[in-house]
Amino acid sequence: MNHWIDNLREIAERDEDCVLLTVAGVRGSAPREVGAKMIVTAKQTIGTIGGGELEYQCARTAFEQLRAAGTPVKIRSVRRYPLGANCGQCCGGVVDVMYEYLSGTATAWLNELQHKHNQKQPVVVTTALSGEAGKYLVSERDCAGYEQDIDCPPDVLIAARRLLADGGLAQQDSKYLYEPIRQSDFHIALFGAGHVGAATVDALSRLDCTIRWIDNRNNALPTTLPGNVTAIETAEPAREVAAMPAGAYYLVMTHSHPLDQDICTQVLRRGDFTYCGLIGSLSKRRRFERQLRKNGISAGLLKRLTCPIGVPGVQGKQPVEIALAVAAQLLQARDATENRGSNNVTQNIHVI
Repeated sequence: MNHWIDNLREIAERDEDCVLLTVAGVRGSAPREVGAKMIVTAKQTIGTIGGGELEYQCARTAFEQLRAAGTPVKIRSVRRYPLGANCGQCCGGVVDVMYEYLSGTATAWLNELQHKHNQKQPVVVTTALSGEAGKYLVSERDCAGYEQDIDCPPDVLIAARRLLADGGLAQQDSKYLYEPIRQSDFHIALFGAGHVGAATVDALSRLDCTIRWIDNRNNALPTTLPGNVTAIETAEPAREVAAMPAGAYYLVMTHSHPLDQDICTQVLRRGDFTYCGLIGSLSKRRRFERQLRKNGISAGLLKRLTCPIGVPGVQGKQPVEIALAVAAQLLQARDATENRGSNNVTQNIHVI
């Protein structure tokens, strides 16, 4: 997730110094992936690089750097942590952690990164793993350098743009860490603002996703929402299906069975969805299937309708229990889709 961009922006606006910790390399088993981040200020830590003894040692080092403010501090350094030998963690892998000391006024690259992210422009944050300088923001059209007046090395520029083109994940070579920053392609439309709908939005909004939360009742939707949730009050919720991109995820849980049928019909007719889930029992599914057939939905598309929803084995009926089971099922669907496309995506992790 890219919440760290907003977190750093808020810290900079308070003119506070902080240390940005990033998992820069992984060998073997580790609790977090390359690119995972944690921010350490004088008063708090934000995010996680895996918890446990590893995170404790890293946070302690970052606090020491902050306490040394006023003395010469390297802008950037990388430390290696064997999890078994140094941290007593059973993972047994090796993790490289990059420390970046950020003063409250050194925010030029952060300003530009936030601008590009808000404009939904993909960019690769390219960072030198050693030395005092070397930060670049590489997009398809341009490359901006920070901390120095040296142009981005041609081979680094090529590697960063290849990562953008391939849809690759964060990775490193012997000199640079490459971190693609993109808008999430995990797009969810949730129809219905009842108790289960609210609990499900609460669970899903913590993920790296965008949610369109749709209801046709006056004042049913809350006015205060997380930044990745858009509330849509409309007399015709089914028309919102057309606003979603291909590959989207749909959850249908309104107060009205006819409205549920209308929404499901529109989603199934599109056919380009990753997941279409309808809240209800098997008997509700059978009734809906009869009506959906009358609406011209083929047997093949009906098989793609998920009803009941939620991972198997969860028997609870409380809204939060249903919400967690549904969120888990959406994650399964998302990961299955990503795994099917993984052969076309560069995901190698290079260790220092």
